[in-house]
Amino acid sequence: MAMQENRFKAALKAGRPQIGLWCSLTSNVAIEPLAEAGFDWLLIDTEHAPNELPAVHAQLQAVAHAPSSPVVRPAWNDPVAIKRFLDIGAQTLLVPFVQDAAEAKAAVAAMRYPPHGIRGVSVSNRANGFGRVGDYFVRANDEICLLVQIETRAAVDNIEEIAAVDGVDGIFIGPSDLAADLGHLGNSGHETVKETISGAIRRIRAAGKVAGILAPVEADAKRWLDEGCLFVAVGSDLGLLARGSDALRARFA
Repeated sequence: MAMQENRFKAALKAGRPQIGLWCSLTSNVAIEPLAEAGFDWLLIDTEHAPNELPAVHAQLQAVAHAPSSPVVRPAWNDPVAIKRFLDIGAQTLLVPFVQDAAEAKAAVAAMRYPPHGIRGVSVSNRANGFGRVGDYFVRANDEICLLVQIETRAAVDNIEEIAAVDGVDGIFIGPSDLAADLGHLGNSGHETVKETISGAIRRIRAAGKVAGILAPVEADAKRWLDEGCLFVAVGSDLGLLARGSDALRARFA
């Protein structure tokens, strides 16, 4: 049994923009039709969604044969949570609230097997085909993709040192938390916030890393893609459900 290539990581390395969707419904039934819609990646959120390990496991199973690549966001930069998500088959993680190089290095260490990290070794789990993937331990570190999320003024100030950490594959800008930290809670469309995001994208790219962002407003998504973001989530399952149901009901008001 061959090691599965990380299609999302390969696409980023090739410079191909990846369009994604945020998923917070915590349901394998809900994520399965979304995975067939043609998005390049689906973010399975456990930070701001009531998502626990068994539900994430079921969602990874639901999208296993779909064209969309799953990306899991742990609730925190926690090596135990990271280890468990990797063992159930997540190849790409988005680690939130990374503030500096030390925190980025901690995330890298949690993602990698010794001697390059501290990831615990399980010889039979979903990630290694229950022991059937003969070259898993040889290739696992290379196929795993780490995205770190910056969402404060301090993290933006530290972009270059975060980007310089070996093992960080991409830097994701969290617009809502960044807006709050900049004094514009609930207003990620404020011009100061947008200027900060633009500057961050330029610096991430100049540092040799790929940039990403969540941008549910279409004009914003197109702007960030034009400015060089390579992985952009352009909406969410909750947004589609809420706005779609609002629109349907309004037609019968």
